[in-house]
Amino acid sequence: MRRPHATDADLTLLWAARFGNSPESKLRGKVVWITGASSGIGEELSYQLAALGARLVLSARRENELERVKRTCLGRFSLKDEDILVLPLDLLDRGSHQEKTAAALKHFGDIDVLINNGGRTQRSLCTEADVDVYQALMELNYLGTVSITKQVLPHMIRRGSGIIATISSVSGFVGVPLATGYAASKHAVQGFFNSLRTELTDYPNITISTICPGPVISSIVQNAFTEELSKPVATAGDQTHKMSTERCVQLTLVGLANRVKEMWIAEQPFLLFCYLWQYSPTLAWYLTNILGKKRVQNFKAGLDADSAYFSKPKVKTT
Repeated sequence: MRRPHATDADLTLLWAARFGNSPESKLRGKVVWITGASSGIGEELSYQLAALGARLVLSARRENELERVKRTCLGRFSLKDEDILVLPLDLLDRGSHQEKTAAALKHFGDIDVLINNGGRTQRSLCTEADVDVYQALMELNYLGTVSITKQVLPHMIRRGSGIIATISSVSGFVGVPLATGYAASKHAVQGFFNSLRTELTDYPNITISTICPGPVISSIVQNAFTEELSKPVATAGDQTHKMSTERCVQLTLVGLANRVKEMWIAEQPFLLFCYLWQYSPTLAWYLTNILGKKRVQNFKAGLDADSAYFSKPKVKTT
């Protein structure tokens, strides 16, 4: 793993990492429900939380992969079999979410932290993408997340405490070419949770936390929607330039331990863009148009969309 930079998160999160509560002091023994736990950020969340001594509910569609994650947790860390519940879950099957929540509560009695991590991204131009792709992104990333949240939230309100954390993206508040549907779904997610946070001011011990990573090494690119629902991504490309999954999760857990409401987690220059979009949108648009044009050119040439920001477009050779 590359050495982490001192400027790979927003100032509030970096302050918390240096001076705030440690994740171990706040998350040990807590019941944490993770959606999308079978790979990528969700899988790494499972490992780091298990190392802290948290009790886990692992959810995703692929039960065999969840069992693999559970075995790894039990083999590496001091947890018992009953400390990890494998709970297969389809975010699109909203009718099952009440039953799944009841199963988690029956097993552990409480849900201290919900981490909404499940979802998919997109790699396609708007002019080429079917509307069905946009519907699928909203159904999964937005409505699936809202549905699970609405099942867990009443439990947290009754007990007067809890954390609902959602893995969004920097594309939840900036524009990203080749991901118009994905960015729209993440904008929707952030609008929902920003509004919900204000509705819960009478419950100061319930924290709504939104995590906004930039490019992170993950399987999310391999599983991205393209211009058609059934068409897979041709190649995920080289991902070594991205932030490590381990570092992203480490910072996420620091933020949760310190009840940070919104986290920006990204290496440069992506973190700089977050600040520009907030404080200097005219300059941000100018730079985004330049780099976005290069991103689209490289995508059309068959190169990885994320790694191609500063490279010249070249035709892919076999």
